[in-house]
Formats: sequence, structure tokens, C-alpha cells
Amino acid sequence: MIKLICVGKIKEKYLKEAIDEYKKRLSKYTKLDIIELPDICYEDLDKSKKEEGNNILRHIKDTDNVIILDIIGQELSSIELSKKLCKIEQINSNLTFIIGGSYGLSNEVKKRANYSISFSKLTFPHQLFRVMFLEQLYRAYKIKNNENYHK
Repeated sequence: MIKLICVGKIKEKYLKEAIDEYKKRLSKYTKLDIIELPDICYEDLDKSKKEEGNNILRHIKDTDNVIILDIIGQELSSIELSKKLCKIEQINSNLTFIIGGSYGLSNEVKKRANYSISFSKLTFPHQLFRVMFLEQLYRAYKIKNNENYHK
């Protein structure tokens, strides 16, 4: 089972459709639960991150294997991501991925993480990144199952 905790709502119809498509494709391999949490925007950015972090932590169980998607995480190829997920799932199949808000993740969430992955040093819009992440997750399962996927 995979839980994806995201800060921010998807507003664009075409992105919602892409997310729904990857959820459908992933259902062949795993159960996927997407939890959307509200963006919190105070003038005090640290206060915003802390409150978003508290909201995220409320959705994490002690038994969850938490993987944050963070710019300072380890960069992996698609094949490396697939292998990493296989290893992690052998230890604990309760995977929780976290996509933080515009200000990043709180230190409390980072401390709770078992692993940190970076897709790039580039900054992406959070709505678009969710689609990119789900596509890579789907690709990882295709690789894991030795199935063809368009390159």
C-alpha cells in the first residue's frame, strides 16, 4: 500500500485527469491513497512550515516507512528508484511518500523520514510534480515487473 501525502490542492482539470490516469494504472500493482492537505500561508514562513508539518505528521502511522520528496534528497534514475522501492517494500510495505508545500518540509517531517529522494535540483510547481511523481512510481512498478514502458 502506498500513501501519498501532498500539501496543496490540484486546481487544473488536465492535471486531475493525469493523476486519475496514473492512479488507475497503478491500481494493477498497489493500492494508492492520496491525501491532500491545505496550503498554509502565514507571513511567518517558519510558522507556515511548522503547521503544514504538523498536519502531515497526523497522517503518518508509527509503522509507515516515510519517504520525503525533497530537493536535497538522493537523486535516482528510474531503474534505481524501482530497485530502491523493491528493497524498501521487502522490509515494510506501508510506504508513505510526502510532497511538501511551497516553503518545503518542516524539520519535524524531515526527522520522521526514513529516506529522502530528489527528482532534480530544479524547482517544479507542486501540482505538476504530483503528476511527475505518479508517472515515475508507475514506471518503477513496470520496471519491477519486467514490463515494457515507452522510453
